[in-house]
Amino acid sequence: MKSIDIKGTARTATGKKATQEIRKAGSVPCNLYGEARGENGLPVALSFSTTAEELRKLVYSPDIYSVNLNIDGKEYKAIMKELQFHPVTDKLLHVDFYEITEEKPIVMEVPIKLNGLAEGVKAGGKLAASVRKLKVRATYTAIPEKLNIDVTNLGLGKTIKVGELSFEGLELVTSPSVVVCQVKMTRSAMSAAAKAQ
Repeated sequence: MKSIDIKGTARTATGKKATQEIRKAGSVPCNLYGEARGENGLPVALSFSTTAEELRKLVYSPDIYSVNLNIDGKEYKAIMKELQFHPVTDKLLHVDFYEITEEKPIVMEVPIKLNGLAEGVKAGGKLAASVRKLKVRATYTAIPEKLNIDVTNLGLGKTIKVGELSFEGLELVTSPSVVVCQVKMTRSAMSAAAKAQ
């Protein structure tokens, strides 16, 4: 997994008014959740802000990253957990990060990549991916940038489901019944099949 550096500034004032001021100044309010727990046992967030420019490459990218957060000179290793956009303007409003360690497994969505020329495509079918990402559980050091899926033996009208896949060092969290990709019948494939009969 690639890593990216982001600098932030801790914020002491939280709440609606404080976050509006941060956004007015061109920054994005963020929270970092980690091991810290409050008296009630719930996770305690470290509130900070950073610029939209700092976040651009992380947010508007098909790739996944581990994040080296530098908040007022203190270093944290994290992943992006949740994003909030303005419903009308699509402006980035808020980002939640989750602190990670080399020992503790995390759940993350990883993009898939279909490799090879499927048998069904050779027969005139069309390969279609049903999902773009799969959820996996592993330590962040074991999570790859992409999940490579070989489709070479996939025949016409056939599918690959999550339950049929396995990746070393990763546990697939997405439901086993989810269809990852399929070779769909096309008109030309149907007429070729009809002629062959």
